[in-house]
Amino acid sequence: MQKQRKLDHIRICLEEDVRAKHISTGFEQYRFVHQALPEISKDEIDTSVGFLGKRLGAPILVSAMTGGTDLSAHINKNLATAAAKLGLAMSVGSQRPAIEDESVAYSYQVRDVAPDILLFANLGAVQLNYGYGIAECQRAVEMIQADALILHLNPMQECIQPGGNTDFHDLLSKIARICEAISVPVVVKEVGLGISDDLAIKLQAAGVAAIDVAGAGGTSWVLVEKYRTENETRRRIADTFADWGIPTTRSLAMVRAALPGFPLIASGGIVNGLEVAKAVALGADLAGFAWPTLQPAMEGASSVQQLFSRYVEELRVAMFCVGARSIADIKRARLEKT
Repeated sequence: MQKQRKLDHIRICLEEDVRAKHISTGFEQYRFVHQALPEISKDEIDTSVGFLGKRLGAPILVSAMTGGTDLSAHINKNLATAAAKLGLAMSVGSQRPAIEDESVAYSYQVRDVAPDILLFANLGAVQLNYGYGIAECQRAVEMIQADALILHLNPMQECIQPGGNTDFHDLLSKIARICEAISVPVVVKEVGLGISDDLAIKLQAAGVAAIDVAGAGGTSWVLVEKYRTENETRRRIADTFADWGIPTTRSLAMVRAALPGFPLIASGGIVNGLEVAKAVALGADLAGFAWPTLQPAMEGASSVQQLFSRYVEELRVAMFCVGARSIADIKRARLEKT
């Protein structure tokens, strides 16, 4: 069941149009104020950044996608190889299949090709209401020698998904216990519908080390789950909620305003290095990519590396044309809403 679900997710993301239809990330609404005389050399630009105690070559996270199958192992190894070459962070997909069946743990393990990257383990927070606890979270971390653990929130996906887990009561206190007990920092993320400012404040108080807003406007897991079911009622419900969520830029702006200085990741529909620059200027510390990397990851590590090299170069061009020598400088660049 779990294995087929993971294969379905990969197939649907490759074959179907699962981008959000009537809601955008909002990045198109922002423009940098061009500096015709940047007063710097492009060669001196430094895209490196620190995050959760590690130095990265660029403020980019290869976001969570998959695990639990041979195909997932192929994808994860290619993503990790490219991340290691460029000094990027990476998260594996939900490790629930490997917690329930240790024989598939290999599909998440990438330290042999990426010994030094910032690596995130990943579990659904809702599983804390379905028998999971500190032991399972620690197992997920140790399974892949992770530097941190992501607990993802996906209430809408669970509503649409056949057999979804929809008991989300008292999760905040359980997340707080994980933060207190586990051996690595805990990051909380949505899966593509955004995090609000009031929730972000509660998560910080619970002890999370960082938040990934993972806003709306990119891959819609509502639509992914729509394509997984043949039940017509379920498909109609999915259509009703296809434009639900907080756009990525809005979620990022509201969380940054609520939590100045708190580590933030922006993901959800980011498609190029210019949008990485915009995300950083809007308050993100890292920008995450998932769907754009899937097809290259099917092809090989060199294809993934080529894609991310382009993203980094696009980031450098944006930095040059606003006169930003460093990531700290681009955070202060003039970004206007059109």
